[in-house]
Amino acid sequence: MQHIKQYVDENKQRLLDELFELLRFPSVSADPKYKPDVLKTADYVAHKLRDAGADKVEVCQTAGYPIVYGEKIIDPSKPTVLVYGHYDVQPPDPLELWKTPPFEPTVRDGKIYARGACDDKGQFYMHVKAFELMMQTNTLPCNIKFMIEGEEEVGSSNLAIFVKANKERLKADVVLISDTSMISMEHPSLETGLRGLSYLEVEVTGPNRDLHSGVYGGAVANPATILAKMIASLHDENNHIAIPGFYNDVIDLTPAERTALNNAPYNEDEYKKDLDVQELWGEKGYTTFERTGTRPTLEVNGIWGGYIGEGAKTVLPSKASAKISMRLVPNQTSEKITELFTEHFLSIAPASVKVKVTPHHGGEPAVTPTDSVAYRAAQKAIAESFGKDPIPTRGGGSIPIVALFEAELGLKTVLMGFGLDSDALHSPNEKYDIFNYYKGIETIPLFHKYFAELSK
Repeated sequence: MQHIKQYVDENKQRLLDELFELLRFPSVSADPKYKPDVLKTADYVAHKLRDAGADKVEVCQTAGYPIVYGEKIIDPSKPTVLVYGHYDVQPPDPLELWKTPPFEPTVRDGKIYARGACDDKGQFYMHVKAFELMMQTNTLPCNIKFMIEGEEEVGSSNLAIFVKANKERLKADVVLISDTSMISMEHPSLETGLRGLSYLEVEVTGPNRDLHSGVYGGAVANPATILAKMIASLHDENNHIAIPGFYNDVIDLTPAERTALNNAPYNEDEYKKDLDVQELWGEKGYTTFERTGTRPTLEVNGIWGGYIGEGAKTVLPSKASAKISMRLVPNQTSEKITELFTEHFLSIAPASVKVKVTPHHGGEPAVTPTDSVAYRAAQKAIAESFGKDPIPTRGGGSIPIVALFEAELGLKTVLMGFGLDSDALHSPNEKYDIFNYYKGIETIPLFHKYFAELSK
């Protein structure tokens, strides 16, 4: 451990400067206007993998944005770790809510503020620098492969094609991902599962044009009003999701599993204070940890229609729309839930409007085994680095490719994230603690060390 800390200490400023350079690329995959910047980001990642010591580094073209691949095979008989990450980021909007420019990383109180600081540039780049550290100190104990993609934030639609076409190249013993969070640096944790996702868009259309709300109001259905009523009906009085069949495949936790999950440190007053809310909201009969990690949800991610500019415009809109995401748990599938939602949403529409449902992307829930060699290696690495054993938790987010890796490559995944739930992922003022960044670079080599030792 001493040589690891020494290397990080001697290179602290450079390690930070390189991350800042990466964060300055506005690699927004959802908006075509950023395409040149996304492509430049891929080239930068490839350049840094080469500098770190990787061989066969390639910017692999897809029908969308490229996947950066690199590897270092020190001995084919040794175990191989496949590191996954993504260099694309969420749109920075709304820009006016950022205290500092989203693509000009700024340090405040020991935290890096920038879009992608935690999700996922800061986290995947820890692996590049940890690999560099092992190469420079001649301590790489196993083979390592990198696959860093540019479409995670828009559903990874081309990743499955790449994985299926490159099974031989991607052969490994485990997938290692840092795109998740810990409870805190004082209470390190390891995520043992992720929820799946069904993401879609709904559109409600009324009259064939926007109407004068005085002339036509009260006589013609307002799509914005109808949409609001339809969305409100998707939860019942106990905040259960009111779509027939939605819970049919849900596997409930055992009493022992619920007890273990809720033993993790949690302060509800601090939770509410951080979010500036007076009360929490959620499915009746479940705790916050259960609601955010082990129960399915349905959330409106955006809603619009009619006039939203400055001043007033008395209009009855022709259309109103919303984007909706549903987080899924074992054994739900994104395809079935999308079908159930679509059927139900169309069925509750009044005859006064027309409704269209457009699926965007989805992914399957995943649970990682806690008795595997790789999980035990992650436990030992965190225990040595932090001085205490990690707490097993369930993640509320979705990384659809975890299920893909298992289906196509037969590989389980270790979710060893160093972010925090308070890092404002997908929001203005996203951040990542400098301490967490360095701690990740220190801990990752220990994972490789223990994975190689336990695999013998």
